[in-house]
Amino acid sequence: MPDTSSNLCGTLYVVATPVGNLKDITLRAIEVLRSVPLVACEDTRSAGRLLAALDIRGPRFTSLFEHNELRKVEQLVDHLRSGLDAALISEAGTPTVSDPGYRLVARCREEGLSVVPIPGACAAIAALSASGLPTDKFLFVGFPPRKGTRLARFLRRLAAPARTGIAYLPARRLDEILGLLAGSVPDARVVLARELTKKFEEFLSGTPAELTREIALHPRKGECTLLVYRPGERGEDDEEEELEPEPPAE
Repeated sequence: MPDTSSNLCGTLYVVATPVGNLKDITLRAIEVLRSVPLVACEDTRSAGRLLAALDIRGPRFTSLFEHNELRKVEQLVDHLRSGLDAALISEAGTPTVSDPGYRLVARCREEGLSVVPIPGACAAIAALSASGLPTDKFLFVGFPPRKGTRLARFLRRLAAPARTGIAYLPARRLDEILGLLAGSVPDARVVLARELTKKFEEFLSGTPAELTREIALHPRKGECTLLVYRPGERGEDDEEEELEPEPPAE
């Protein structure tokens, strides 16, 4: 690790922002966003709207998303090396959790730069806490791949026995994913958390087949978090699969 002095270099603050309700912003997050000269964000327009709503008008923005992250990382590292702080935010919730920013944080750690988390909203944890499913063991698997063997493997991990699996998915894929779960793990307990912290927040629970019928009768829109719990004992195959590197979602 390079000998980087925290007195000479800036700090990267990883700042969680609300997933819907603006009141979920923390006092510490507001303090940090007011103090930094630069905010790295997925979308500069939505970030601008968020900070304007919080009456924060000081920092400038730089975009950091999937297709420019590799190029932007070194620019941001140079910014921190120059002695200036920066904040990393995502479109909503906690940065790097199925959102851009992992490469930046990893690079800062490699360089010995200070990285400070500013905790706050996270849709996966919020949904789990209110789901009524077991919380002692859980696995977050992110967004589902589009199809094929990756999707099949994703569903096996999501519905592995004796732990709660958590996934993000767009509402347009609810019927597909629930239908596949109904065919493979019909006895699973499923909770759908939709539009968390927003006006139309909703929790639905039941078997995969029951939720499939509900979605077919009353299609949903918005951001969805799907939680799956299947009773049973974990076998050796489950343990081995967990240790294998997961290919990135398409």
